[in-house]
Amino acid sequence: MILILGAGPTGLSAAMELTQCRSKTIVIEKENQVGGLSKTLTFGRFKSDIGPHRFFSQNPSLYKLIGGLLGKRWRKVDRLTRFYIDGEYYYYPIRIGEALIKVGPYRAIKILADYLSERLRHREIRTFKDFIISNFGTTLARFNMLNYTEKIWGLPCELISPDWARQRIRGLSLKEAVLKTIRRRGGPKSLVDQFYYPDEGSGLIYDSMAERIGEGSGKIILNAHPVKIDHDGHRVIEVVVRSKEGDQIFRPDHLISTIPITELVYLLDPPPPREIEEEAAQLRFRSHVSLFLTLDRKSIFEDQWIYFPDPEIPFGRIMEPKNFSSQLAPSDKTSLLIEYFTWYNDEIWKMRPEELSDITLDWLGRLGFVKKTDVINCYIHREKYAYPVYDLDYKDHLDRVKDYLSDLNNLILAGRAGSFRYNNQDHALEMGILAAKSIIEGRRYNIDRVGSEPEYLERGYLT
Repeated sequence: MILILGAGPTGLSAAMELTQCRSKTIVIEKENQVGGLSKTLTFGRFKSDIGPHRFFSQNPSLYKLIGGLLGKRWRKVDRLTRFYIDGEYYYYPIRIGEALIKVGPYRAIKILADYLSERLRHREIRTFKDFIISNFGTTLARFNMLNYTEKIWGLPCELISPDWARQRIRGLSLKEAVLKTIRRRGGPKSLVDQFYYPDEGSGLIYDSMAERIGEGSGKIILNAHPVKIDHDGHRVIEVVVRSKEGDQIFRPDHLISTIPITELVYLLDPPPPREIEEEAAQLRFRSHVSLFLTLDRKSIFEDQWIYFPDPEIPFGRIMEPKNFSSQLAPSDKTSLLIEYFTWYNDEIWKMRPEELSDITLDWLGRLGFVKKTDVINCYIHREKYAYPVYDLDYKDHLDRVKDYLSDLNNLILAGRAGSFRYNNQDHALEMGILAAKSIIEGRRYNIDRVGSEPEYLERGYLT
């Protein structure tokens, strides 16, 4: 029997792969629905993801996988996303010609001069800030990238590892942005221009996976969580899972964990050495709070989402779900999802919906989007483990924890939280498939290599 902790994209793709091979598989999920960070929330006649979860990939087989699940229930969407900076909207990914015109001649010349200066300098890359300035120049880096990154992570960019940039925006630079602008004219559509999206939200993928798993040799247990993992130093022996019905004991042949690696360490019995617990305690996750507003308006803007790097504006991103799919709101109404990047238990995290709504609506009014009289209702959603934090020392701490856990030869770590690796939806799916194949084929795939291809992650295939 294979036990999987977590029914997000990684856990479900692993379970589906295993059940197709008729392996008895049980998935444990603490929430009351599957999908993890890619689930779709329902509020009456409205639906929303908890962030802009479009689908794109460099792996054509994933399109085939999801197409087999959804059939005609997903489609290509023309992308429109922008940054809001100093009262102006700028397309993202950046259209360099438009940006240089809007910023004015002085700043445009400064952007180009700074970039050329960096090309001659060959800066040593020790931090995220070094990476961005080296690839874009100081003026453009400060214009939007550094501010927005600091808003996401709650850290100065000089305290963020360059791994974050290498993983997320490698291969992208001012030169590449110029070339993209040239190629776009009359060129073929790429996933910069389009993406795939399920008719009823990204959660439709995972609901469909759950159905397929249940039809096979698999079972998903919701509203349950592990409380103890017994091991002998070489193998996981049994896992105690708690739910409203009480405790259940599972004795798996293999355990795939997609739960936060920091939680996993503290479930082990016997516990790891104190130094391993201390290393795990140094690994941090950034949290996410989203405010969902249902509105008595037919539409707010044309974008799927808009970024707000300005540190004075408290939220980081706004999405209008209806612009992903018309089925996410009634035809005469719309909604907005406003995203806050937080630390667990900070001021924003602890706010009641009414408090957060008041702050948000004040800013939405200033920005000319929404008036308080437009609001039908508001809801709040919190995710404690949203983003693994790549600070300057994270890799050393993570390597020591993973090295200790590697002694448990029937334990596989996978997924964003399980492997402490910031990845996209497609990478999470690939991780799950490789975790399953490691069991089926009896050989370990290097799951941490997923998403490490030396290209900008916005590239890929549209089929």
